[in-house]
Amino acid sequence: MRTTIEFEEDTARALDRLRNRTGMGVSEAVNHLVRRGLLVEDGGPEPSPFVQRTRRLNLRIDVSNVADAIDALEGSRTR
Repeated sequence: MRTTIEFEEDTARALDRLRNRTGMGVSEAVNHLVRRGLLVEDGGPEPSPFVQRTRRLNLRIDVSNVADAIDALEGSRTR
């Protein structure tokens, strides 16, 4: 469906920030935001961003041989 939408200034700025951050086109970004808004409106869960949890192991592992690296980290019984 093709239509014309006029965005208020704050909405246009937020849309531009999203597009710059993600590389989305206008239609893709608008559809993304509308879907998220509808989920929240319908009481569905708002998706949370993925956060990688890391922990320092203080290990030095040679990863030139993947099998040896896996054995060192998980033990040889995991194969």
